[in-house]
Amino acid sequence: MSDVQIHPTAIVDPRAEIGTGTIIGPYCVIAAEVVLGQNCWLQQHVTLCGPMRAGARNRFYASCSIGQQTQDLKYQGEPTYLEIGDENTFREFVTISRSTTSQGKTRIGNRGTFLAYSHIAHDCVVGDDVVFSNNGTLAGHVEVGDHAIIGGLTAVHQFCRIGRFAITGGCSKIVQDVPPFMIADGNPAEIRGVNLIGLERKNFRPESVKLIKEAFRLIYRSKYNTAQAIEAIQKELPHTEEITQIVEFIEKSERGIIR
Repeated sequence: MSDVQIHPTAIVDPRAEIGTGTIIGPYCVIAAEVVLGQNCWLQQHVTLCGPMRAGARNRFYASCSIGQQTQDLKYQGEPTYLEIGDENTFREFVTISRSTTSQGKTRIGNRGTFLAYSHIAHDCVVGDDVVFSNNGTLAGHVEVGDHAIIGGLTAVHQFCRIGRFAITGGCSKIVQDVPPFMIADGNPAEIRGVNLIGLERKNFRPESVKLIKEAFRLIYRSKYNTAQAIEAIQKELPHTEEITQIVEFIEKSERGIIR
C-alpha cells in the first residue's frame, strides 16, 4: 500500500487491497476483502465491508456504510458481493448492501452521484451517470438505467426498473416500472410526461424528442391499452434507438409499467 495516505486512527485490515494515491481519513474502517482502486478518497468514519470491489477515483463522505451484508432475512451467511465502478460520489450516510446469495451481485456503475442517506439494497443494478437525491431508496433487485434521476425521498419497490433518462419526483412511491425518458411522480406514482429538460440538457436532437413525445402520447394519452400502444408505436413510428428502447423496456416488464 505504498503511496497511500492512511490516518493513524483508521483501521485497515491487512487483507484489504488499497490502490495507489488513495487517502483514508480519520476513524475509517476498511474490512478484509475490500478492493479499492487508485486515487479514492475517504473523508472520515467511512465503513467499507467485503467482499467488495470499487474502481478508481471514488469519493466516500463521512459515515458512509458501503458493502455491509444484505438486510434480506433470507441471507444464509455465505460470502456475497458488491461491485462499484469509477468516479462515483457517495455523500454522508449513504448505505449500499451486498447481494443476498453468492450467485448474485449488487452493481453500481460509473460517475454516479448519491446524496445523503441514499440507500441501495441487495442485488440492485445501477447504471452510469445517475443521480440519487437525498433519501432516495431502492429495495432489493431494482434496476436503474443510465442517466436516471431518483428524486428526494423516493422509495422504489423491489424488482422494479427505472429506465434510462427517467426521473422520479420527490416523495414518490414507485411500485411498477418507469419507462425510459419519462417523469414519474406521486404516491402512488403516475407518469406525468416526458423528461424534456433532462433530454435537452443531454443534447438530444429535436427530432428524437418529438418521437419520444409521440410514443408518450400513444401509451398515456390515447385510448389504447399498453399492448395496443406498443403495436401502434411499432406501426406508426420509425424504429429509432430511443423508440426501440421504450418498446423493449415495456415488453420486458414483469411488474407492468406505471400508467
